[in-house]
Amino acid sequence: MPTYHIETLGCKLNFSESATMGKLLEDAGYRRATAGEEATVCVVNTCSVTDLADRKCRQHIRALLRRHPGTVMVVTGCYAQLKAAEIAAMEGVDIVLGSEQKLDVVSHVESFVRTRLPQMEVTRTMDMRRFVPSCERGDRTRYWLKVQDGCDYYCSYCTIPMARGRSRSGTIASLVEQAREVAREGGREIVLTGVNIGDFGKNTGERLLDLVRALDEVDGIARYRISSIEPDLLSDELIDFCAGSRAFMPHFHIPLQSGSNAVLRLMRRHYDRELFAAKVERCRAAMPHCFIGVDVMVGTRGETDELFDESYRFVASLPLQHLHVFPYSERPGTVALRIPHVVPQAVKNERAAAMIALSDEKQRAWVQSYLGTCRPVLLEQPHGDKPMMGFTDNYIRVAVPCDPRLVNRVVTARLDTLNPDMSVNATVVTPPQEP
Repeated sequence: MPTYHIETLGCKLNFSESATMGKLLEDAGYRRATAGEEATVCVVNTCSVTDLADRKCRQHIRALLRRHPGTVMVVTGCYAQLKAAEIAAMEGVDIVLGSEQKLDVVSHVESFVRTRLPQMEVTRTMDMRRFVPSCERGDRTRYWLKVQDGCDYYCSYCTIPMARGRSRSGTIASLVEQAREVAREGGREIVLTGVNIGDFGKNTGERLLDLVRALDEVDGIARYRISSIEPDLLSDELIDFCAGSRAFMPHFHIPLQSGSNAVLRLMRRHYDRELFAAKVERCRAAMPHCFIGVDVMVGTRGETDELFDESYRFVASLPLQHLHVFPYSERPGTVALRIPHVVPQAVKNERAAAMIALSDEKQRAWVQSYLGTCRPVLLEQPHGDKPMMGFTDNYIRVAVPCDPRLVNRVVTARLDTLNPDMSVNATVVTPPQEP
């Protein structure tokens, strides 16, 4: 039986799509290669959000070719969409597929095996119209359901609209059916993924709020989380529904990027910091226990020392729990390259370190405030006899003594002691809820 190996880089949306590619290969008669086994086909699902991401993609391709000599090498994803010819020129790469062709992987592999002719198929960004459904079905308790793709925002620093195309979505009916399939497989938690989830329904005439309401009624799914949503698209209606819903958790990830209005304008973001603060306040008022994570970019072109200090002070003032911090990376073809005042790399690194330290401080204080309290926890598959891990409803990572009977079950746990990695040692205090 031929074997396959998939290497995934980048966002959770890529992981969801990789899982679907794996299922398609298995349906075509391929088996996932075991550790140390050479794969007949290798697929690299790439990211291109930064220049570092591009370099990592190339490194992974070369490393896989060394480990799997003679493999059929397939490269797809955002980097393949943006730099198809560059990747096709790499020695050992046989097939290059754009973002819209990911799920055509089987037909392209079969064609290459028959003809041994290199293949490259990439739809022009402006012509992308197809929504390719995917749902990650791995070993974990948590599933990742793709509900939307593409982006119409064109922020000055970002290449994602060029790599993913215009905003488009699945229908509510199709996504609800996928959630029901997850429930039939025994999945308990679904994370909704996309490039710009708040833009859901542009091509179908539906709304994200309508999708959320429909998913909340699917029997068997105990938990939903929204992976990331732009602050200007996070409506008060959606916040209030999640606060009173059966299964949507008190957890939001909201991209901020900068706490300086001047920098937000340079970035061509669709909100100001006052709107962002209002959304955080609304979430906190509706769900006092809500976990709020944010993206923060540092060192973008035009960010002077004064503007960074302004951003830092704003972030410090908000009741946030975690910051996903990353330094600005220059991307070819973006409007940001026209902005004067380039921030030196050393300064970017200093600013990133300061924001990361602030994040650690906020997260530690947040977790410590829950020590001694009890929260519902969905427990995951253990690894050997190590403690079982899981997350509370408000996204605190916990560890409990291993008990295989509790896998994929929601229990009430008392949060006892904080570990250096921000996880918490916990004690199960009530029997698990029924699936």
